Amino acid sequence: MSVTRPTDGEYVCHGVTWATGDPRLLLAPLPDGPLVYAEIMNQRLGFSVGADRWCTGRYRFADTVRVEALACPDRAPAGQGDQCARCFRQDEFRFAHQFHQDGNVPKALRQYMDQPHWLYLATFADGASKVGTAAEPRKQSRLDEQGALIATYMTKSSDGRAVRHLEDAITRGLQMPQTVRAATKLKALATLTDLTAATMTHDHHVARAAGALTAMDISVMLEKWNPPAEGGRMRVAKGIRMLYPHDLREDEHGFTVVSCVGTQVLAALDGDDDLDYVLDLGTLKGRRITLGPFSSPTTAVQSSLF
Repeated sequence: MSVTRPTDGEYVCHGVTWATGDPRLLLAPLPDGPLVYAEIMNQRLGFSVGADRWCTGRYRFADTVRVEALACPDRAPAGQGDQCARCFRQDEFRFAHQFHQDGNVPKALRQYMDQPHWLYLATFADGASKVGTAAEPRKQSRLDEQGALIATYMTKSSDGRAVRHLEDAITRGLQMPQTVRAATKLKALATLTDLTAATMTHDHHVARAAGALTAMDISVMLEKWNPPAEGGRMRVAKGIRMLYPHDLREDEHGFTVVSCVGTQVLAALDGDDDLDYVLDLGTLKGRRITLGPFSSPTTAVQSSLF
C-alpha cells in the first residue's frame, strides 16, 4: 500500500482507516490508480469538496485471514449505499454481518470467519456503549476505528459464527446496541469534560455482560483495550474546543489535525491557537475532494467561550 503524502489533485475519499496502525485518509486518485493511504496526524489538510457521492470500491480477501480495500475501477457514482452496483456485487465481505444467519456465503468469507474472533464492549465520551466483534488480525484496529474512549475485550471465540451469536445474545439480554451513531460520538467529544462518568458506565456494562456470558457458560477474559496515542489529546478534557461550524461535505476547508479518535479529529485552524475544533472526517466518505492550498471560511467565535 502507498503511504506517501498524496500530491495535490482530485480523489474519491474512502474515509478514515486505521489499517496501517495510525489514522489515515484512504484516497482513490482520479482518473485511476491504486489507493493512497494519506497521513493526517500533525498534517495540514487543505481541500475543496465536490458535489454528489461516489463509489468507495470494495473489499477482497488477500488471504484466509486478511481483507484489503480496492478502489472502484470505474470511479462510478454511488448507488443506494456507498458502492456502485458492480462493486457491491463483487464485494467478498458484504455477507459478513449475516454470516451466522445464512450458510450460503462465499468460500473466502467462510475461511476468514473460521479464524478466532473477539467480543468487545466499547464506551464513548457520553457513556453510550455498544457490543461488537473483531477478527483476530483486526483486534486492535477494529476498536481504534470505532472512536471509543474505553473498551474491554470480553471473550475470545473459536470463529466468527460463534462470536456473532454471543453478540446477539448480549444485545437481546442486556438491550446493548451494536452501533452508536457518528453524530452522537462527535457531539460527545466536543462537550467532553470528564472521563469519570463514562468509566463508571463502562465498568457497569462490563460487569453485566460478564455475568451474562458466565450464565451461558462462556469463559470471560476481560482484557483492556489499549487506545492509540494519536487520540491522547482528544481524550483529555483540556483547553477550549467546539464543533467545527462548517459542513465538510461542501466548499473549501483547511486545518491541521492534532488528535484523532476513530474518524473524529481535533483540528487547529490557521492562525488560531486559542481554540480547537472537533470534526468527523468520516463525513467525507464517498465525496470527491481536491487537495490543495485551501482554507476554511472565517469562523466567528462567541466571546463567552473565553
